[in-house]
Amino acid sequence: MDEMLLLTRILLVGFICALLVSSGLTCGPGRGIGKRRHPKKLTPLAYKQFIPNVAEKTLGASGRYEGKITRNSERFKELTPNYNPDIIFKDEENTGADRLMTQRCKDKLNALAISVMNQWPGVKLRVTEGWDEDGHHSEESLHYEGRAVDITTSDRDRSKYGMLARLAVEAGFDWVYYESKAHIHCSVKAENSVAAKSGGCFPGSATVHLEQGGTKLVKDLSPGDRVLAADAEGRLLYSDFLAFLDREDGSHKLFYVIETRQPRARLLLTAAHLLFVAPQHNQSQEGTPSSRALFASHVRPGQRVYVLGEGGRQLLPAAVHSVSLREEASGAYAPLTAQGTILINRVLASCYAVIEEHSWAHWAFAPFRLLQGMLAALCPFGGGAPVGAPTSPGIHWYSRLLYRIGSWVLDSDSLHPLGMVVPSS
Repeated sequence: MDEMLLLTRILLVGFICALLVSSGLTCGPGRGIGKRRHPKKLTPLAYKQFIPNVAEKTLGASGRYEGKITRNSERFKELTPNYNPDIIFKDEENTGADRLMTQRCKDKLNALAISVMNQWPGVKLRVTEGWDEDGHHSEESLHYEGRAVDITTSDRDRSKYGMLARLAVEAGFDWVYYESKAHIHCSVKAENSVAAKSGGCFPGSATVHLEQGGTKLVKDLSPGDRVLAADAEGRLLYSDFLAFLDREDGSHKLFYVIETRQPRARLLLTAAHLLFVAPQHNQSQEGTPSSRALFASHVRPGQRVYVLGEGGRQLLPAAVHSVSLREEASGAYAPLTAQGTILINRVLASCYAVIEEHSWAHWAFAPFRLLQGMLAALCPFGGGAPVGAPTSPGIHWYSRLLYRIGSWVLDSDSLHPLGMVVPSS
């Protein structure tokens, strides 16, 4: 059986590659056969703009302040010096403090240094502030933990700073702020912290409706379950649960809380997850024609989402009453169904995240669904998990593969900044 799974994975990757080459990736500016890939079009940040558009010390960005690090503290060993010759360190204290930083910060800074040299030949990255041991920054600054740097270009050309900030975003810093006309501020998540973990879409306390009746916690789903979903026309149906695209048991996550009153519903989901929103002027009370999928972080009060009506026989557009943020420690789970949709806490949601195009995401998972179905038919006693342990913890390997492909072929603005954190190398 292990050999069969390995062969399946190889065939699946090959199938994806064949589809992407033959179609030019349809969902973006495809390369075409034999054509050179065009570089991403990068947009400079505006003065005082920050990405992601949340406060620095929240789970959606660099996470909480964890305490000042001094040379005498136990955590001082968390800091590592950066002697990259392609980076200029101002080091005005002449103590080498600006070279000290966490490994994650070092990785992102080194990646940025390469981007700067590629963007402006002959120009290097310059660090004006790194780890602060002298108390020169505001209280609870991430500079005190070696998780933040202030940067410029070596030529100090301020006209470049907006693009420098964009390059920092592309390099993977968890929060980038065009803070001052004189520098860009960048920070990262703490090493091994809750904030540094990626993924997750719904909390473990969320419920789904089963075909055999009753409800089940999303965290307890297993192959063979059939859950309530909806087709493209908004018709309710039951669809096979295939896999968890992400599963983090017991983790802390920051969720958007979407609440409606008529019908009453309350849904928690992460910022980058997709939620179906009804057209503003559609008078139909049934189904989802012309609906679109938005990131949860883009949903606003007054917009209408689809909620299961009384009796459970149809979906009704329900106005969003409030949108708030809530931290939960019940884990984070991203279930995938064959239909690509799912009703969670009676609210219709997409199974997909990161890219704000449900149809593209569903198309991208077509090879996975096809191979899943083929192997289920060939190996009916294989336990319902033919394409790679769908219920194991962590981000599914297929999701990681698609994310890397998407990062390569799509503009960075097409992907939600909080969608997936790729582990630093």
